[in-house]
Amino acid sequence: MKKLLACCLLLACTIPVSLAPAATLKGKRPNIILVMTDDQGLGDLSCMGNKDLRTPNIDQLYQMSTRFTDFHVSPTCAPTRSAIMSGRHEFRNGVTHTIKERERMALSTTTFPKLLHKSGYATGIFGKWHLGDEDTYQPYNRGFSEVFIHGAGGIGQAYPGSCADFPPNRNKATRYFDIAALQNDTIVKTEGFCTDVFFQAALGWIRKQQQAETPFFAYISTNAPHGPMIAPEKSKKRFAEQGWDAKTQGRYGMIENIDDNVGLLIKKLDQWKLWDNTLVIFMTDNGQAGRGARRNGKPKPIFSAGFKTGKGSPFE
Repeated sequence: MKKLLACCLLLACTIPVSLAPAATLKGKRPNIILVMTDDQGLGDLSCMGNKDLRTPNIDQLYQMSTRFTDFHVSPTCAPTRSAIMSGRHEFRNGVTHTIKERERMALSTTTFPKLLHKSGYATGIFGKWHLGDEDTYQPYNRGFSEVFIHGAGGIGQAYPGSCADFPPNRNKATRYFDIAALQNDTIVKTEGFCTDVFFQAALGWIRKQQQAETPFFAYISTNAPHGPMIAPEKSKKRFAEQGWDAKTQGRYGMIENIDDNVGLLIKKLDQWKLWDNTLVIFMTDNGQAGRGARRNGKPKPIFSAGFKTGKGSPFE
């Protein structure tokens, strides 16, 4: 079975593009799935040497994939996202920050989802957009035919005179659960943990495209493991038992929950016989956040796969 798979893991990236010759795709329109996580560093995967995390499904992608080992992102969220959407340096898109209207991607920017849509692709985004909250900047006006997103640069985020997520999402204790999301032109209430919700929405939409035999581009952009560090109890239970501080329990729990969802994606692509004509890309938007940790009350370095620092630094 041919598997077309691309799995970019951050600055030094690992990419599964199965070794099928490019010639086999000539004249075809392969499906494309881009999974982008938020604030997950290269060291936040067991396949990269992290002994504290278990990420078997992403590890599987790593093993079966072509890997980009000299792949560079920007130090923060919105700049990387604008570059991915356009194929241009973020400054050329007018994106120089993550807030204060400097996260809005210039309306003159041509996005590749728009080009795909014009070519007959169904295009869907599920999760984080972070390139402008005003109507003209929303993804449904930038080339996406299906939209299922939270607002601003993170669930519950709000900045005076700038971007803001929906008010129901601003309860700090619970805001990653049962979130309000924008589904096309309607705000809807969801049930469950945010990453699970985004993957379920994406999988439901992918199934419809598969049944309609429509080529598709699915952009699954999780807000996890962006802070605050909140994870389902079952995902962080193991880390609590090991004596990690609450913040690290949440962060590591979010990462293992992402891996569970990647496993579900792999299972469904196999079940729906989509592997032969689907390119899957996994990447993160920037380096690690939340690098300080304690275990059993003592400082414990977070594995960084050799990088000096994390998010916001040009070193990563």
